[in-house]
Amino acid sequence: MNVIAVNGSPHHEGNTFHALMRVGRQLQESDINFEIIHVGNKAVRGCMACGKCAENKNERCSIETDPLNDWIQQIKTADGLILASPVYYAGIAGTMKCFLDRAFYVAGSNGGLFRQKVAAAVVAVRRTGGSTTFDSLNHYLTYSEMILATSNYWNIAHGRVPGEVLQDAEGVQIMDVLGRNMVWLLNMRDQTRASLPRPESVGKIYTNFIR
Repeated sequence: MNVIAVNGSPHHEGNTFHALMRVGRQLQESDINFEIIHVGNKAVRGCMACGKCAENKNERCSIETDPLNDWIQQIKTADGLILASPVYYAGIAGTMKCFLDRAFYVAGSNGGLFRQKVAAAVVAVRRTGGSTTFDSLNHYLTYSEMILATSNYWNIAHGRVPGEVLQDAEGVQIMDVLGRNMVWLLNMRDQTRASLPRPESVGKIYTNFIR
């Protein structure tokens, strides 16, 4: 089995990375492949709302100036996904937000490419804004019918300088418990794959409140 983690921090080995590695260690100890895609240091532009991904149904975003289409295919073939971001003004880091808006819109417009994968959100924060960022990341996962792995508290670790999150004893435990719970869900999903077919995808109903 394979889990892809998306690092939305501009820092290659900052606190977001260290928080992810705590989760990843639990996965690797259970022989689950763990890979980090570093998105936060790339030039990823935002969605243009052109609708071409929904029109073409080719699992691709029309913007071809960054590796997003390759990342989508990596996530599509994975069994699990972790979204991780630092906190910028009590929200998701900008580049990560651009990635999420485009990747998840392509996935949703092409038959639900991420449906029922085991998923989790992870946040690294200096002081405050962690809960709002965690909530925002979960919006993408729950909208996409993913199976949320949880821990014994919200998946937030605190630290300022790189590696300082490892001094947050509660944050470290949260990541370890999250990793073990992901292992359990991944194994349960894998072992019931043949005996328990997943629910069929349904066409999305869109309504608005303008009469």
